Amino acid sequence: MEPIIKVSNLVQKAKRRTILQDISFEVPQGAWWGIFGTQNSGKTSLMHILAGVARFSSGQVEILGMNAAKSEKFKRHLGLVTEENSLFQDMTVAENLDFIAVLKNASHNDVQEMAERFELQDYLAEPLGFIKKGVLQRLALACAMLNRPQVLIADELMENIDLYSRSLILRELKSFQSGGGTCLWAFSTIDFCQYVERVLWLEDGKMTLYKPEEALSEWNRQGKMYQENALRTGCV
Repeated sequence: MEPIIKVSNLVQKAKRRTILQDISFEVPQGAWWGIFGTQNSGKTSLMHILAGVARFSSGQVEILGMNAAKSEKFKRHLGLVTEENSLFQDMTVAENLDFIAVLKNASHNDVQEMAERFELQDYLAEPLGFIKKGVLQRLALACAMLNRPQVLIADELMENIDLYSRSLILRELKSFQSGGGTCLWAFSTIDFCQYVERVLWLEDGKMTLYKPEEALSEWNRQGKMYQENALRTGCV
């Protein structure tokens, strides 16, 4: 079976800095993988490339068997949640859903279903500036799923949100996966490794594939090493 996402020898450069260095990986259908990286690791750059909203210097990216550098047809089957708030701040929750539905050729029934699944009914008339981040993230994911995507790409979906919104989002991600969907979720909080099947660890533009428990061990190893170095140099 062909992988849903295939990245080969990907390089991304910006001016004199190399952001992504010769990255290769394949994601099978129905997988739920994480991309972990701290600030300036190249994580968001990779997510933008996979979503088809950023170009890259060299290499090849295939989504659903389509060359992402030559075709945008795969975007019809893609759901995207970006780290930056991509919702319309001057609209209400309902207006955001309706507007995105038009862009994605989704029906009114689709809008109603997403509002119910993400428990947005009590917020439909609210402007976005008056609702908390957890609800905003629920709305962002609801909008991303209006077109019934085969692939979901989400960047920092659950950072600093309330526990109820987190549990609801996790429930919907599991439902998406059980229906055959493929999810790539980028995060910078190591504890989120527990929810995914594999972790693509980005560090200084280079990638290593780990099982969740291996990623946690690597995090602990690095933390111990930094602490020992700090003690030796008298920085603590």
